[in-house]
Amino acid sequence: MTPSLLFLIGYRGAGKSTVGALLARQLSWEHVDADEILEARVGRSIRQIFVEEGEAGFRIREAALLEELCRREDCVISTGGGVVLGEANRQQLRRAGTVVWLSADAETVWQRMQADAATRERRPNLATGGLDEVRELLQVRESLYRDCADHVVDTAGRSPSEIVAAILELLKAD
Repeated sequence: MTPSLLFLIGYRGAGKSTVGALLARQLSWEHVDADEILEARVGRSIRQIFVEEGEAGFRIREAALLEELCRREDCVISTGGGVVLGEANRQQLRRAGTVVWLSADAETVWQRMQADAATRERRPNLATGGLDEVRELLQVRESLYRDCADHVVDTAGRSPSEIVAAILELLKAD
C-alpha cells in the first residue's frame, strides 16, 4: 500500500530533489523540495541563512517547515540533508509517512556536489571542505538516517529512473 506522504532523506548530493520530482510524477502526486520552499519564503539562499542566522537559526526554520509539510497528503517531500539532526524531526518523519533514505558513498556524493552548480551557489560551504569532511559527516549522520528510514536505497551508480523504480518496488512490497 502506498502511503500518502513519502519523505526522501539523505546527504546533500544523494539525489533527493531529482528523484523526488520523478517519483511524484510516477505516483501522480505533488513534489515539494523543502529547501526550495524555505529559500522562497525567506527570500534568501540556504547559504545566506546560515551566514546571517547560523546553523541553529536555519534548523529552527527547517523544523517549523517540516511540521507544516507533514500535514500534506499525496506528496513526495525532498528534505534537506540535515533534517535528521533533530530528534523531534526524526520522530515526526517516522510518524507522518514513509521515509526512504537515499544513500551514497562519500566519493559519489563528493563527485555530485562538484558537478552541481546549485551546491556552490545555494548551499553552505563545508567547514573544512573536501572529501574527508563529506566522509566525516556521512559517518556522523548514518545512524540518524537509519534511525528514521523505513527503506534504504543506494543511489551510487544508478540513474534517477533506476532509483525511482527501486523505490516503487519497495512501496509495492509494503
